[in-house]
Amino acid sequence: MTADPARVAAARQLLAHLGVTLADLQADLGPRLPTLGEYLPHVIAAAGPGARRTYGTYWNRMAAAWGDILLDAIAASDIEAMQRQIAATARSRRNSRSGRHAGEHVIAAARAIYNRAIADGLIDAAASPAHRVVKPRRLPSTRRALTPDELEQINLAARTSGNDVLLDALLLRLHTETACRHGGALGLRLADLDTDRGLLRLTE
Repeated sequence: MTADPARVAAARQLLAHLGVTLADLQADLGPRLPTLGEYLPHVIAAAGPGARRTYGTYWNRMAAAWGDILLDAIAASDIEAMQRQIAATARSRRNSRSGRHAGEHVIAAARAIYNRAIADGLIDAAASPAHRVVKPRRLPSTRRALTPDELEQINLAARTSGNDVLLDALLLRLHTETACRHGGALGLRLADLDTDRGLLRLTE
C-alpha cells in the first residue's frame, strides 16, 4: 500500500517540531531481528552432524516457506500447519505411523532454531512460537526381538543358501552372540580377536 504523501509530509513536520529524526526512532527500536533465511545458516553452523542429518530437510522446507519472514513474525499456527502438511505427505513405509514421526521432527527442527535464537539473546523464551506447539505423544515402538523359531529359520537359510554359507553363518553367529551393529562387524580387525579367551573388541 502506497503512503499518503500529505500524511508523510505532516509526519515529517511533527518530527522536526519535536526535534526527533527517523534515525532516532530506529535507534530506539533496537536492532532488527533477522529473517529465518538470514538466521538459519547460524543455526546449521552451530548444530552437530546428527541434528543436521535429522533436521536438514525440515530446515530447508522452513527456509523455502518462511525465509523472508522475521523470526518473531512466524506464528505457532504456521509451524503447526507445516507439521500437519508434512505428516500427511510423508512417504508410506511398512513400519510407518501415518507420518507421525515426520510431524514430530518438524516441531523439533523449529524448536532447534528458536532454542538457538533464545541462547543468542534475539528473542525471549516466552516468545518462541515453536515451543507453543504441542509435540504429539510418542507411540509405543513396534520393534521386538526375534523369536527362537524365527532366528532358527534365518540361520537355516544362511547355512543352506548364498555364495559363502560358512561366512554367512559366522556373521549371523557374531551378531547373535554380541548384538553388535553393522559398523561393529565391518570394523573388526585381527588385532581385535582374542582367540585364547574367545573375546572380541568391538568399535561402533
